[in-house]
Amino acid sequence: MGSGLPATLSALEAGRSGLRHQTFAGGVDTWTGTIDGLDTVKLPAGLADFDCRNNRMAAVALQQDGFTDAVAAARQKYGAHRIGLFLGTSTSGIEQTELAYEQRDASGRLPPDFHYAETHNSFSVGRFAARLLDITGPAVVVSAACATTAKAFGNAARMIEAGIIDAAIVGGADTLCSTTIYGFHSLGLVSSNPCHPFDAARDGISIGEGAGFALVEKLPAQRPADAILLRGFGESSDAYHMSSPHPEGIGARMAMERALQSAKLSPADIDYINVHGTATLVGDAAEDRAVVEVFGRQTPCSSTKGYTGHTLGAAGIVETIISALAIQHNFIPGSVHTGKIDPALQSNFLTQGNSAPVNRVMSNSFGFGGSNCSLILERAC
Repeated sequence: MGSGLPATLSALEAGRSGLRHQTFAGGVDTWTGTIDGLDTVKLPAGLADFDCRNNRMAAVALQQDGFTDAVAAARQKYGAHRIGLFLGTSTSGIEQTELAYEQRDASGRLPPDFHYAETHNSFSVGRFAARLLDITGPAVVVSAACATTAKAFGNAARMIEAGIIDAAIVGGADTLCSTTIYGFHSLGLVSSNPCHPFDAARDGISIGEGAGFALVEKLPAQRPADAILLRGFGESSDAYHMSSPHPEGIGARMAMERALQSAKLSPADIDYINVHGTATLVGDAAEDRAVVEVFGRQTPCSSTKGYTGHTLGAAGIVETIISALAIQHNFIPGSVHTGKIDPALQSNFLTQGNSAPVNRVMSNSFGFGGSNCSLILERAC
């Protein structure tokens, strides 16, 4: 879709998908949201040991939209030790280990220039971002499947509410690798077409890669006119199955209800729901049931997975940013690639984007193992 907010908004408004056809070794015929140019990205001096696709993508994302300048201003305002770092990833730098495994010597030893802690380890992106941004507050990297970077917002909010920090960097990154492609393919979840959520003919996910970051600060007495509030969040863990959601959407419903309770809002107060909507048969049906049970059939909802692919651990931050853009520009994105909506699904699912007043958005992120999180964003003024 492009790098930064303007490119993302432009693609959403134009209905332009970032997916393209790929064929992987081993015969996996699918569509992915692959980011070009990451192999040529150079990390800053002193951070060479962190070099991997995941950290290169994180570095590109951190340099968008004046973000590092905003963090520098927050560091000046609060002090580096009062800014926390709450990131997420599911695959981290696994690709670097895949590459190292292919370069083993005759004795099976990995190459000496392989740096596991700085690349493959889940905390790699946290150490890298903290060094890059010169942040010394509490640092956590969450790995909770596809709810990962949504749950990071809850961690940050609790730390700010507890008075431990004044601000937080929230977000994360997930990149494509063979482990992900072959893993989902082995589960029979990868579509050979661009994913089409909530469609009558949906047949699986398109895997994407992405990264995003947000600066979350304690609520000031004078709210900036262009700010977006994190009004509420709700989490649940139904633990129904390792890779399938509860068919009645119990965990999804609990997360949405808890988010509304946290925000002290009713379902009627939400103008748009960015559903998780991965385009799997069971997942979409379970989420649709949960949405209807909480909101009824009126609240507009859509899935943006057809634009980005399923970015796995990064889905929470990517779709939170899309939800913030919906509020800032009074625009509800459509569900690109979705043609005929499954008649068994009852929510108010939109296939075409449209302009409409948007003051509050719920963003859903539901992951393997029943790890669920719903966020509510609100216009500040």
